[in-house]
Amino acid sequence: MPGQAPANARQARKERRRLRKEGRRPGPPGPYALLPWLLMGLGSFSNLFQGETPSPWIGGIGLLAFNSLYISVVFRGFVKEKRESPVSYVLLAAMAAITFGLAIGYGGSWLLFFPLLSLACGTILRHRLLAVGLLGLAVAACLIAVWRDDSTSTPWTLGYGTFISGAVTAAILTLSETVMELRATRQELARTAVEKERLRFSRDLHDLLGHTLSVIVVKSEAARRLAPRDMDAALSQVADIESVGRQALTEIREAVTGYREGSLATELDRARSALTAAGIEPSVRRSGPPLAPQTEALLGWVVREAVTNVVRHSTATTCAFVVQGTPGRVRLTVTDDGRTPAAPPTPGIGGTGLKGLTERLATAGGSLEAGPGPAGGFVVTAELPADTAGTPGGEAGAG
Repeated sequence: MPGQAPANARQARKERRRLRKEGRRPGPPGPYALLPWLLMGLGSFSNLFQGETPSPWIGGIGLLAFNSLYISVVFRGFVKEKRESPVSYVLLAAMAAITFGLAIGYGGSWLLFFPLLSLACGTILRHRLLAVGLLGLAVAACLIAVWRDDSTSTPWTLGYGTFISGAVTAAILTLSETVMELRATRQELARTAVEKERLRFSRDLHDLLGHTLSVIVVKSEAARRLAPRDMDAALSQVADIESVGRQALTEIREAVTGYREGSLATELDRARSALTAAGIEPSVRRSGPPLAPQTEALLGWVVREAVTNVVRHSTATTCAFVVQGTPGRVRLTVTDDGRTPAAPPTPGIGGTGLKGLTERLATAGGSLEAGPGPAGGFVVTAELPADTAGTPGGEAGAG
């Protein structure tokens, strides 16, 4: 409708404004927020301007030097690397020397440089140095004010203002830095969570589709070979292909939602079927107590990937699966008698599938080794902590 497009555009603009408003976060105060405090030195400047200060050129040079050092120190205090640099401490010491010299020499409104010096200390010093420095400045300001007896405010008020100005500045800056670090950490955690989910999804798809497509190819070849002489057997293979395809669709849906948990027994049965269709004789030996579902799921992934590699890359005629469980750990060994052209040079390192499995098992406290066997062929060995469940026993014979 004609009026619908402008309405949608207005709605989109409102949504963008809302998101921008929600995305705005107050950041830490910048160095410019501390520059207006230099106005506390207007009294000293007024004394110089009206000629009430003896040796005005010394006072003018001191005032100019103090203001310059204050600006430099404050700007350095907002950069962590510069704040912790020895140069910052040297500049702060020069400010302290000028402050004490002007306060002792002139007194009066020049004593107000102590709170300004305390502000600069709050931007540079931290922890114990800050506490010692602020207490020392507060006591020194009180003593000099009592000695001069011409301060524009009472000595204890000057000391209190000197201490509290630096303490509040340091507290605000520290809190602001902590908040910014927490925001950065939250963003990093969110990015890491997205990367982990993406990695999980890619692993699951690789393992699921690689194995399933290999089984479909093998059974399709078997159906093509059987069709001219045994149509019933060929149709049986075609039915298996349909079943594998339907199961693959279900597993992909489960992988997308992240709730897929395989069964070791189910994967061993599928391995028998896939290997038999490829003309490879399977054998299975399993002993030990029942395993926890998570352990079974991980070992099921190992069986799936190992069978996929045997069917795709080896010229094996036999493939043996041995599961040995103890109350502490469980070991799965997959051995074939084929010739693998490109065996991985280092245990646990190989193609994408083996690398993904190595990472999965390492996360669960296990390990994966893959390489040529001592008598030829290829051996995949996976070990995991066996969190047993149910009653001990349970032994399956040879398949």
